[in-house]
Order: sequence, then C-alpha cells, then structure tokens
Amino acid sequence: MPRVYFDNNATTPLLPEIWEAMRPYFGERFGNASSIHGYGQQTRSAVEHARESVANLLGCGAAEIVFTSGGTESDNLAVFGVAGDHVITSAVEHHAVLNACKQLETEGCAVTYLAVDGEGLVDPDDVRRALRPETRLITIMTANNETGVRQPIAEYGKIAAAADVYFHTDAVRAAGKVPINVDSLGCGLLTLSAHKLHGPQGVGALYVRKGTSLAPMLYGGRHERSRRAGTENVPGIVGFGKAAELAACKLNEGDDRLGAMRDRLQASLANIEGAGVNGGEAPRVPQTMGMYYDGLEGESLVIALDLKGLAVSTGAACSSGAIEPSHVLLAMGLAPERARASIRFSLGQQNTMEEVEFAAGLVHETVARLRELSPVWRTVVSS
Repeated sequence: MPRVYFDNNATTPLLPEIWEAMRPYFGERFGNASSIHGYGQQTRSAVEHARESVANLLGCGAAEIVFTSGGTESDNLAVFGVAGDHVITSAVEHHAVLNACKQLETEGCAVTYLAVDGEGLVDPDDVRRALRPETRLITIMTANNETGVRQPIAEYGKIAAAADVYFHTDAVRAAGKVPINVDSLGCGLLTLSAHKLHGPQGVGALYVRKGTSLAPMLYGGRHERSRRAGTENVPGIVGFGKAAELAACKLNEGDDRLGAMRDRLQASLANIEGAGVNGGEAPRVPQTMGMYYDGLEGESLVIALDLKGLAVSTGAACSSGAIEPSHVLLAMGLAPERARASIRFSLGQQNTMEEVEFAAGLVHETVARLRELSPVWRTVVSS
C-alpha cells in the first residue's frame, strides 16, 4: 500500500542533502563552538556559516540571527523579551504566542486579542485602534498554520513603526515558502523553525533587529551575543543553514510546485458536496489548505485516511488530541460542528503530482463511505 505524507506543517522530512551536511558534526567535528582551539573554531565556523544562510533567507544581517531550540522558544523569547504594559496580538495565533500572552496577563500585562474576519484576516485599522500609549509590542503571525492565510504584515509593520512599538511576526509557516524581507515587512522580530523547511527538529531562530533591547529567558554563558545562553546545537544549526540555502534557491528559481499541487488538490476536493475551503478567498502560502466536510468528524476522517495510506491532520500538531474545536476556525466564525469537520492538507518538497491524484481520489472515496454511516450527514442532506 502506498504511503503519502501531507502533514508537512507539522514537520517536514529531512532532505538527504541536509542530513549529509549535518552528519560530520555528530562525529569527527565535535568541538564546542565556544572553545578557542582548532576543534572549537571548526564548529564555530560552521555555526556562523549557517547564521549567514538563515540571514540571507530573510534579507538581514547575520548578527541579527539568534539560534534557539525551535519556533516555540523563538516566539517566547520575542514576547517575553520586549513585552511591557500592553501587547496586541490576534485570536488566531499559534499557541506559542497565545499562551505566552496569557502568561503575561498573570504578571499584570494587558493583552488585546484582535478578532479576524471570515477569511481569518486581521483588519489593520483594528490594530491601529488597539494602540495605547503604553503599548510595547504587536505580535501577529505571517501565515496561519491551519489555513495558510497570509496576513498583510507590511501594513502592521508601518503601524508599529509610526507608533514606535516593537513588531514581531511568527513566520514559521511562511519562511522558505514565500519571499520574506524583514525590512519590507517592517518587523523588528521574526520567528522561524528548521523543521518546517525540511531541516532538523529542535532548532529555530529569532531575527532581532539591530538595536532592539531584548531580555534573555536563559541565563548562563555569553552565547548568541548574550541573548540565548547554552551550548549551541551545532548539527541542528548546520542543518538549518543548509535548509535555508535550499529554500532560498527554490524561491530564487520561482519554483511554484507546491502551489500547483495545492491548487490541483483543491480543485478536485472542492467538488465534493458539502465541502469548503477555510480561508480560501484570502492570500495563502502555497503549501497549505484547510477544508471542511459537513456531516463528518475531522478526526474520524484523518484516521480513515491514514488507514488507507494518507497522512493529514485536523490542525496544529501541538493541539492533537484536544477536545475543543480549533480556536483558529472558531475565531473565523465557523460553527463548532463545521470546525470539527475540518482537516488540513500541507505539502512538502518531497511530494509529487501523482501523490496529489492519489490523495484526491482517496478523499473522495473515504468521505463518501463515512457519510453513508453518518446520521448527521443524512440530516444535512434531508434538510
């Protein structure tokens, strides 16, 4: 039975050339990058080369890149590192931002959670109206992990600059998929993660604009210019750098394979009765598509598809097993039953158009079979 993986927003498979770049740093190149002898300087050189590669992906200086353990740490470092008396965020953020903001509230910081429209977009005027004299930070994601919807980040950046407040964006789902330039976006802080770029798990980065006063969360040595203490994960950082290089090449070549595959899959699945695309009228990153199938439970559909060889998800991997429907879809105005009927398809560089055709046929077949057993669907059809 063929196995097809369409859950790349949860994690991407490590590409062979990235593994080859990392492999020496698990063995003969083992030095601590903070050591001044030859072993240490060999790994220090590799870390700095990777830093330059990640910076190139974002159009920033290498000194503005801080390596972390992943997107969650980067988000937390951004939020806790600059937050003051008031923070503005959105209702559809990743939990790495939302839960950090909730923690800030317990410490006396006021947080404004902006609503989104039916496509999942935050109105820039709402951002402007939410500003207060004590506002210190605006944090709104570049692209949503469940729907792929892209926010008008550059507009928020202009608002933040005019108000002289920090602006952070979680770009984990967008980096390497669409061109990103931190100056064009107007952000002072930006999060990205290696394992969404076909790099290794357990390593991420935070872009910190030169001159930004960032309080560290970890205390120890002077690693990462005293912004993130701890011995560097050299193999992971090397893999991250290689992943950034490959992603930049794809963007420079104008490679739109992901978008073509996503559009083909959507065109087929949108023909299913009682199906729809979440955020389908908004700009989206090319690899992501969230769809609902009325009369079904998304979790049951995910399990049935997996048994037939297709791996998809109901939403964010970190929310797997949650009883409540997606906070993102509820914020977009979907009824709870429709939010629970939603699943996410997310594509990667390893996927092919043949896999798209396989997946489309399997979803058609599985939705029809499950609906035959669904009393909810019979009620929908008869009403």
